[in-house]
Amino acid sequence: MERFSMLVAVHLFLIKEDKILLSRRFNTGYGDGCYSVVAGHVEGNETVIKAMQREAKEEVNITIEDNQLKIVQVMHRKCVGHERIDYFFLCNKWNGNVINNESDKCDDLSWFSIRELPVNMVDYVNCAINNYLNNVSFSLFGW
Repeated sequence: MERFSMLVAVHLFLIKEDKILLSRRFNTGYGDGCYSVVAGHVEGNETVIKAMQREAKEEVNITIEDNQLKIVQVMHRKCVGHERIDYFFLCNKWNGNVINNESDKCDDLSWFSIRELPVNMVDYVNCAINNYLNNVSFSLFGW
């Protein structure tokens, strides 16, 4: 009997001076035209911390030390046809300059006030940011 499994993803709340880095999705097939955060799937034999560090380097060209990543929320999310576990990390300190390394998937990379997000946000990411602002560390989405 095959066991049930879930996809696991990591998301980065990169914050400086009360602003959060958001990327507008482009040509991805999911949420295109909406803002999200640096994110990606955990690969086999990879911790969520290593996955977040890898995605940060791949997407925005920064290096983050292990002790600079803090899990601020876990979300159990129901999507069409599957479920996911999303880990949301906070980071206030990193090495390198933020640049858009994936212009084929992101057509805008900008800092926004964390309390004044754009209206065109990926819905569950918008929820996660609001949960973070309200000190909610676990949430369900899409149920």
